[in-house]
Amino acid sequence: MVSRAFPGSIITSLFLILLAAIIVGVASVAIAALLSFRLLARFVEKMVSFSIGILLATTFLHLLPEAFHSNHEVNQLFALMFAGILGFFFLEKVALYRHSHHFEGDGHHHEHGRDKQEAGHGGALVLVGSAFHNFSDGILIAGAFLAGPWVGLTATLSIFTHEIPHKISDFIVLLHAGVGRRRAMIYATISSVCIIFGGLTGYFLLQDMMDWIPYVLVIAASSFLYISLSDLIPQVQKGTRLGDALSQAVLIALGILVVIGLHYFSDTP
Repeated sequence: MVSRAFPGSIITSLFLILLAAIIVGVASVAIAALLSFRLLARFVEKMVSFSIGILLATTFLHLLPEAFHSNHEVNQLFALMFAGILGFFFLEKVALYRHSHHFEGDGHHHEHGRDKQEAGHGGALVLVGSAFHNFSDGILIAGAFLAGPWVGLTATLSIFTHEIPHKISDFIVLLHAGVGRRRAMIYATISSVCIIFGGLTGYFLLQDMMDWIPYVLVIAASSFLYISLSDLIPQVQKGTRLGDALSQAVLIALGILVVIGLHYFSDTP
C-alpha cells in the first residue's frame, strides 16, 4: 500500500504530482517537436522505419512486460490485447468509411493530397495508444510522489526520458500521414495532457487505479502493435531496392536501441 505520509502537506504532494506531470507532458512534446520539425522533417519517409523500431520495442520490451509482470490473470490480459487489436481494426474501418463518404464522394473538388491530409488514420490510432500510455504514466508519477519526494523525482526523470522518443515517433507518423505541423502539435499536446489526468486520478483513487494500470498498458500496446503491423510496416515494404532495405533495417534497429538504451539508463541507480 502506498503511504501519503511523506514530509509536506497533502496540498504540497498534489502540487508536486501536477507539476511533474505538466513538466513531463509539455517538455517532452516541445523537445520532440523541435527534433522532429527542425531536424527530421526532411527525412520523414525514412524516419517511418525509426518509428517502427520505437513502437515495437516499446510494446514488447516496456509495456507488455510491465503489464504481464503484475499479478493479473495472464489469459485476461491476452484476451484484452486480442480485443484491443480487433477494436483498433474496426475503429480504423469506421474512419475509412466516414472518410470515403464525406470526402471522396461529397461532390466537392479537393486539391491533390487533401484526402491524405484529412485522413491520417494511422496517426490518430497512435495518439489513442499514446493517450492511454500517458494516463498510466500519470498514475505512476502520483504513486511515486506519494511514496516519497525523491522516489517521485526519480520516476519523473525515468518517464521523461522514455517519453521523448515516443513523442518523436508520434510526430513522424503524423507528418507521414500528411498532418500539418500545427495540427500535429495540437494532437500530440492533447494526447500528452492525459498524463495530468492520470496524475490527478492516481492521487485521488490510487489503490483502485493501480490495479487498472496493466489493462491500460495492454490497450496502449495493442494500438502501437496494430499501427506498426497494419500501416507502417506495409509502407516500408513497398521499396524494392537493396539500399532501401538496408537503411530501413538500420533505422528500425536504431529505434529499438534507443528504447533499450533509455530503459537501461532510467533503471540504473
